[in-house]
Amino acid sequence: MRHRIAVVGAGPGGLTLARVLHRHGHPVTVLERDPGPHVRPPGGTLDLREGQGQRALDAAGLLGAFLALSRPEGQAMRILDTDGTVLRDWRPRPGERADPEIDRGRLRDLLLGHVPGVAGQAGVPEHVPDPLDVRWGRSVTYVEPGTPDGVRVHFEDGRRETFDLVVGADGARSRVRPAVSSASPRYTGVTTVETSLDDIDTRHPGLARMIGDGSVAVYGVNRGIVVQRNGGGHVKVYAQFRAPLDHPAHPDPADGEAVRATLLTLFEGWASPVLDLLRHGTSFTRRPLYVLPASHTWAHVPGVTLLGDAAHLMPPLGAGANLAMLDGAELAEALAAGPADPDEAVRAFEERMWERAGRWARITAAGLERLVSPDPAEALALFEEVHQEAPAS
Repeated sequence: MRHRIAVVGAGPGGLTLARVLHRHGHPVTVLERDPGPHVRPPGGTLDLREGQGQRALDAAGLLGAFLALSRPEGQAMRILDTDGTVLRDWRPRPGERADPEIDRGRLRDLLLGHVPGVAGQAGVPEHVPDPLDVRWGRSVTYVEPGTPDGVRVHFEDGRRETFDLVVGADGARSRVRPAVSSASPRYTGVTTVETSLDDIDTRHPGLARMIGDGSVAVYGVNRGIVVQRNGGGHVKVYAQFRAPLDHPAHPDPADGEAVRATLLTLFEGWASPVLDLLRHGTSFTRRPLYVLPASHTWAHVPGVTLLGDAAHLMPPLGAGANLAMLDGAELAEALAAGPADPDEAVRAFEERMWERAGRWARITAAGLERLVSPDPAEALALFEEVHQEAPAS
């Protein structure tokens, strides 16, 4: 029996779930509010870990294509003091592929089956995967479990559709979550303001040399600047600071020059090349960091479950996308194993996910406290620990 399955959200976790089910010959529908895959910036680069994101791509039959598209050199990490002094300069060993980087947009295209030019390369299948059934522009308002025909999905345009299983992979402000949990994200006290620079190797060669092949981080008292190299000479810059939501450090994000001036004041006295990252940034996006409780679980609701940020929103310290993809792969494999009652697979998946997510939520919460800290030495100590021994998946 083929159960009617819907995935709400076309992010890494939702698309991984859909792709693995598709590989097993199980039809699945992805519902995404965006009108198309490229209507808004996809975000920065991701490092996909061997036991997490890469394990999920292997289950999807896409690991070879990922390795062909990824940037192993992006694993490099450089820590600077606020005066520009290089404190640490970690570089990947030759052939190291524990955490290679890939741009979010490239990853989404790979999962959608829209990446030309990689088939036939070493380790890559000769064919590009069939496109998934993604219904773009389908904004879900709420999910109603327990109806006679299954789980009813309500859309913004007034339409409704019924499924046997609805998986909420729709992020921090999930519209599916209220069907299983009353939990709401809370502000961590830390805000990130994102900006970017294009064609950095040509336009700003000095900054390009400072950044190198991967990432750069600079930490001061209760604030930091993190820089990530993406593909094609594109660089993402993230200014982080502790402040209440109503603090003057939160100017109107629509006024880009006011945001730039506020950030330059906030980081006044830092090395000029570091501040140039803010001076030359184009457009600014303010992102207060929210989290769900580390112990977030719920009483099982037949026909509905969550994965990724919808289930375990945590600080963005390299775990979120990896865990979401692993969630999606594990749930898909459990469903594809073919239990007569998919609820058995979902219940077992939830128990595994809760245990793993709770552990990582505690790790990332402690990490954020140390990275954006009154004592900048804590950030350097944390990076030292991470490079000595990464936690298990």
